[in-house]
Amino acid sequence: MIIGVLTLTFRLHGNRSLKGKRQVAASLKQKLRNSFNVAVSEIARQDDLGTLALAVVTVGPDSRVVQSRLDKALMHAQAATSEELADSGIELFSADGADADPGAPQDWN
Repeated sequence: MIIGVLTLTFRLHGNRSLKGKRQVAASLKQKLRNSFNVAVSEIARQDDLGTLALAVVTVGPDSRVVQSRLDKALMHAQAATSEELADSGIELFSADGADADPGAPQDWN
């Protein structure tokens, strides 16, 4: 089982209130949840009005499935908001001892 985490950092230009930031966050989180059946949470800089940091998490049987789902979620997030995507990253973790990289050599010992 592979766990994938997509981190997204947006710059919220012109935002002047926490309420405005929460509206952007709630809309984006709901769109990602509905489209990809993923978990989404605000993860950092929660009091910073100009920055929105989200984590998108999914689980799948192998790294190709998880990577593909998170790549699509990234493209969807970019298209779903007019806010500037300042940074993004994807990390894959193995939950059962399997290698998260499908191209990595296997240790059979």
